[in-house]
This record gives sequence, C-alpha cells and structure tokens, in this order.
Amino acid sequence: MNLIVGRVWKFGDNVNTDDIIPGRYLRSKDVQIFAAHSMEGIDPEFTQKFRFGDLIVAGTNFGCGSSREQAPLALKYAGVSCVIAKSFARIFFRNAINTGLPLIEADIECQEGDEVKVDLAKGEVIVSDGGIFKGSKLPDFLLEILNDDGLVAHRKK
Repeated sequence: MNLIVGRVWKFGDNVNTDDIIPGRYLRSKDVQIFAAHSMEGIDPEFTQKFRFGDLIVAGTNFGCGSSREQAPLALKYAGVSCVIAKSFARIFFRNAINTGLPLIEADIECQEGDEVKVDLAKGEVIVSDGGIFKGSKLPDFLLEILNDDGLVAHRKK
C-alpha cells in the first residue's frame, strides 16, 4: 500500500468537511451513503466523474471545519486512494489515519487528470510529466496504521 497510483482531481484551499460530506447525510451511519455524496458540497457531480482509485490534490487546510469522522470515511468508501494537500486540518489528518485513508502533505504541480504515483514510505509524489515532489514522510507507526486499514484494525492485530 506504500505505492499508490491514481488520476488527479484538483481542489483549492480550505476544503471543509461540509464540502466533503454535507451535513444532511450525517443522519445515516451507512458509509455507502457517505461515499455516494462525497465532495458533493463542492462538486455535485464528483462521484459520477470519479473512478475508484483516483486521488485528490488540494491546497492548504484540507478537511477544515468540524471534527466529523464521516469526511474521511466518505472519501475512503468512494474509492479515493489518497489525498495530497499542501496542508491538512489537524483533526481531519488524524481521522484519515484512524479510518485508513492515505494522505500526504506535499505541494505539487499537476493538472486535473494527470496520473501521479505516491510513495508514502519515501514521502514522494511523482507526476506523469516527470515532476518529482518531496512531501512529508509519515512516521512508521502511522504507516503501520494505514497498512492495517485504520486504527481499529491495527489495534485488533
């Protein structure tokens, strides 16, 4: 799981948890409902265009807003393979790790639709045009949690 390959969907700065999964869907506990409406707050047609395994590239402060764990769950169950952002809201970052959604802080240059390779172990992102960008390498203990598909599975192991 340390090497992730996917097609890019680009978003800007300050993508908040209401953008990721609008509050009206939080009455459900069904992760498939979250997945079906992921990114709806910012792009209502996202799930129709998105393909399982694609990834998100964003600017600063991705996942700001509430502490809802449903935001990373929506992305994970929609099939987002990784989120690359210049920075993450602290609670979103930890919720993503806890739910098994890979992410990396990196400032990369790419276009929507580009293919990128993310090497979580090296903290590196390679864009299809040949650009290599160094990001923040996750500590080994966080990589272990991601490799185990989240904190609960990791603790059970």
